Amino acid sequence: MNLLEKRESYQVRKEELERQLLEPSVQVDQVQLQSISIAYREVSFVLRALQELEEIALQVKQVEQLHNESEEIEMRELADQEMVRLQAREAQLQRDLRTLLVPRDPNDERNVIMEIRGAAGGEEAALFAAQLFRMYANYAEKRKWKIEVLSSNPTDLGGFKEIIFEIKGKDAFSRLKFEGGAHRVQRVPATESSGRLHTSTATVAVLPEAEEVDVNINPDDLRIDVYRSSGHGGQCVQKTDSAVRITHFPSGLVVTCQDERSQLQNRERAMTILRSRLLEIAQREQSNQITSSRRLQVKSGDRSEKIRTYNFPQNRLTDHRIGLDLYNLPVIMEGNLDELMTALESKHIEERMEEETSA
Repeated sequence: MNLLEKRESYQVRKEELERQLLEPSVQVDQVQLQSISIAYREVSFVLRALQELEEIALQVKQVEQLHNESEEIEMRELADQEMVRLQAREAQLQRDLRTLLVPRDPNDERNVIMEIRGAAGGEEAALFAAQLFRMYANYAEKRKWKIEVLSSNPTDLGGFKEIIFEIKGKDAFSRLKFEGGAHRVQRVPATESSGRLHTSTATVAVLPEAEEVDVNINPDDLRIDVYRSSGHGGQCVQKTDSAVRITHFPSGLVVTCQDERSQLQNRERAMTILRSRLLEIAQREQSNQITSSRRLQVKSGDRSEKIRTYNFPQNRLTDHRIGLDLYNLPVIMEGNLDELMTALESKHIEERMEEETSA
């Protein structure tokens, strides 16, 4: 692929975006304004990189000419050193450009709704779901993201049958979008008295957070039930009808929230989850991309439907999609996920580049 040939088309695109940014209708629409501004910054960066590549191409010719025409050894050595520097910079720019030229996921700038559920394995699966939640919470803290639990269904031993939480921060969805699927754990559970190795699974779904403007929900399509909270939460929670269940008739989705003492807070959280699920369904239907489907990410949670294995006796994490083995499992479980996330992102970019080239 000749990257320099793309400069003209990107210049046209930049001028088009500049015109859009000046339109009064865009100026008053914050969602559209932000989207166009992000596209404008990316196109501007590509153009600057292409300009630098053209300048490097000219400098390479000049250095080659200097090397060939100079009779002094010292000057030829200096020319060789400059050539090495120019080639290294050229290679870096080409790598950066190839990454940028891959079509960007429109959800990358969004916050994230994550859902973790214990699947095959009973109480051990619930304990593993809790450990996965702590892993992602620690990762969010390291990246200075904000995390808020929207709904949870804890067990008596400290696990979670289900926990739904929101992560807010720069590039949150971009970094976490590959986490959806079945996660398998192999270890001797704390609940196992004989020391026998168990295999359990928990499922993770990653949804882009939806704004109210993204999804049009007709109030007539909803049934909202309130009831008394149950399970963990303390006496104050259980004395009032603060729990909320929202049923969305067209999609069949049902969302419940009971963690907060206020019925209003539980209703707002349930609506946040519902909007994000509906946005994901709408985007899946538009793109028809299997990898973006929450239902296909999660499937049934069976042990065979795994994206990743956490093998504690071997101190090994294996991501089956990219064939990656990491032998520092305790460190990873503390939320040190950057090496794993970067490997997944690199593989994704590589595959998208191949698709773009073959298209």
